[in-house]
Amino acid sequence: MGRVAPPERSAARVVVIVAFDQVQLLDVSGPLEVFTTANRFGARYEVRVVSPTGLDALTSCGLRIGANAPVEQLPRRIDTLLVPGRRDWRNATADDALVSLVDGLAVRARRVTSVCAGAFLLARTGVLDGRRATTHWELAPQLAAAYPEVHVEPDPVFVRDGHVVTSAGVTAGIDLALALAEEDYGADVAREVARQLVVFMARPGGQSQFSIRMTPQPPQHPLVRRAMDEITTDPALPHGVDALATDLGVSSRHLARLFRQETGMTLGQYADAVRVEAAQVLLSSGTASVEEVSREAGFGSSETMRRVFQQTFGVSPTVYRARFRTTSALAAAPTALPLPSPC
Repeated sequence: MGRVAPPERSAARVVVIVAFDQVQLLDVSGPLEVFTTANRFGARYEVRVVSPTGLDALTSCGLRIGANAPVEQLPRRIDTLLVPGRRDWRNATADDALVSLVDGLAVRARRVTSVCAGAFLLARTGVLDGRRATTHWELAPQLAAAYPEVHVEPDPVFVRDGHVVTSAGVTAGIDLALALAEEDYGADVAREVARQLVVFMARPGGQSQFSIRMTPQPPQHPLVRRAMDEITTDPALPHGVDALATDLGVSSRHLARLFRQETGMTLGQYADAVRVEAAQVLLSSGTASVEEVSREAGFGSSETMRRVFQQTFGVSPTVYRARFRTTSALAAAPTALPLPSPC
């Protein structure tokens, strides 16, 4: 594989990654692999791993990460700070030594970034106050509740606001690092790294492709529960408010008002969500054609389902099936990028 000619530059870019006990290993190793691989294609990154104690950090999977640079030996100004996370973010934000380290490095960095729950540490230092940010989709509501000054966006894979860039869960750190490499050294370098690591140059869709987009509040009223049961029993049936109201023996207006009051969404929105979820299951676990899935899930046509999937997940039903089936199915699917040449 040919090397990409490096752009003009005066010095290496120092990237500092903070490691600490119970950090998620891939939050650290994913971006680290991107930066070091980029060096093979003309980039000049010097990656330093630091810890609050200066000692090794025990990751959440039990593997130790060595700190390869004392904080005292870092340059006064660093190019990029990368803060990974740990699932029990409350313990991380309660660690005064860790918070102090992140805070001190953030003011020295040209660019401040985080992976997954690392956003909580940035929020704890005040770096995210008044800024847009993201984190793992499952933790997004907790970030918004714990730090109301932060404008949390749960769907993007990563969010840039000024010199601060936050990214979603674990593997999104790779997406983030690729974007940074492209910003620093151009698209050719980032593309070579993506090819070498066999990952997407830009991941299609957002985090909603990994989570249920609309989760209704648990209903208390028996009429609402019956309406929800009718929809979920057979999403292919016509579930307009008039038909359901007739079946339940109430007025359409009363049912519509009650349903929104109890669930926070309209009957139509709930029916669409059920159909999407049914289609997800059928696509990922069955062998029916896309046209058959669209009818069974209640969309009526494959074109209607394609539009809904594109709006909801950012990918078509065919692409969704290729990505979210078993590994044996994925093995037969087209590769995201050309395979790299042998190392």
